[in-house]
Amino acid sequence: MPVARANPKAPTAAAGAPSPRPGLLRQQVYEQLRSAIEQGRLPAGTRLPPSREHAAGLGVSRNTVLWAVQRLQAEGYVEARVGDGTYVSEAAGTAPAQGLVAPPRGLSKRGQLIAETAARWRPPHVAARAFRIGAPEVDTFPFALWDRLARQASPGQRSARAQYLDPAGDPELRQAVALWLWASRGIRCDAAQVVVCSGSQQGIDLIARLLLDVGDEVLVEDPGYPGIRASLLGHGVLARPVALDAQGLRIAAGAAQWPGARMAVVTPTHQFPTGVCMHLARRQALLHWARTHDAWVVEDDYDGEFQFGSAAQRVPALCSLPGSERVLYVGTFSKTLHPGLRLGFVVVPPALVEAFAMARAITDRHAPGDTQAVLARFIAEGHLLRHLRQMRELYLQRQHTLRTALAEASNGAWQLAASDRGMHLLHEVAPGTDDETLSRKALAAGVMLAPLSRYAMQSARRGWLLGYAGFDDAEIRAAARLVGGLVRQR
Repeated sequence: MPVARANPKAPTAAAGAPSPRPGLLRQQVYEQLRSAIEQGRLPAGTRLPPSREHAAGLGVSRNTVLWAVQRLQAEGYVEARVGDGTYVSEAAGTAPAQGLVAPPRGLSKRGQLIAETAARWRPPHVAARAFRIGAPEVDTFPFALWDRLARQASPGQRSARAQYLDPAGDPELRQAVALWLWASRGIRCDAAQVVVCSGSQQGIDLIARLLLDVGDEVLVEDPGYPGIRASLLGHGVLARPVALDAQGLRIAAGAAQWPGARMAVVTPTHQFPTGVCMHLARRQALLHWARTHDAWVVEDDYDGEFQFGSAAQRVPALCSLPGSERVLYVGTFSKTLHPGLRLGFVVVPPALVEAFAMARAITDRHAPGDTQAVLARFIAEGHLLRHLRQMRELYLQRQHTLRTALAEASNGAWQLAASDRGMHLLHEVAPGTDDETLSRKALAAGVMLAPLSRYAMQSARRGWLLGYAGFDDAEIRAAARLVGGLVRQR
């Protein structure tokens, strides 16, 4: 394969002129390679030249080429095959169909990174339909109770909440969250360590801005949540894929492959999207890696409250274990209550609280005071506990409905294994299977059936994700009949 050359139309440096800065040079190499992939000059499946050969052809250092290729790999344009080199990924080969377009002119480099995330992650903003994942039950939320708590505020309290408030959050809400975490997730933390934010996505953004620099490497689960990768890539951080097995993230393999990684982002209680629960030995290995490498671990406990066994059977948070001083815990009320609240939190080490509060202040000052105050009472008076008990029973029943309806509709072809946690199930098939076609057909018929490949970076794992939490039995059965019919036609 010919080596990619510099743009012939680019102006050449005059004799004696200083060479381009290394950072600018590697950015140019990256942009040339990416452009070649997006325009089809390097089609899917093309093997890139060895880095030394490529660097010699371009007249640059090998490190410059390696940086460019590693960034393309983090963004999903290329994939490394062990012992066989680096290839243009199949997903990149279909880039035009997926809407991968150049960002608008005039953006800064940072702005371009942020704009480019839209090509890889678009958060849904349409009404949820079966089997959309991550959609909680909202119709039975106690809105009347919530409104009554809001009306009970005195005029003085309303006036106080109408002022500029502490960017770290309402003190009563932070106290309520700290007590709740101890009772429900086994986490011992002081209320002062709780920083209130607008959901887990903002929590991840704050962490990336404050703890990572451009070019830093972060270990992420593969397959994993694309919203996390999008946030990291938007900050110029390299998301490094680490495979999973039945015990969770393979931290030993990840640490060996990416020895310079400064952080790992994990969903240990109910891995998204495979549903694996990280075993204790693997959790301890992850904490040991963080201590010995002076690295951070981000625990995204997105649906950790939805464990269906008794309280004694529930798996506590990773952050509750001894030696978890370098763990930042991210929680959200978007799943436990509803996404419209736009409230979540990050539990950070005491020394980092002020920095996180200031980062929140310069972004959007603080969350709405009235909403924080009502949520604090909702938790303190036991309403959150009662609501979660009801949702756990409801979700377990809906999971059963999904499993039985889909098995019947598919004539037994799809037998989903029961799960004792979470809001969705995974039907996994052989690695490399085409899981996009069925998903497209289902969507055309009105059913959201997410393919597992959509959440993979290098992983060849394939299958379909089926959310059940936010849909009643009639919706689940109707969607199951449609999917079952499509499965029988295959």
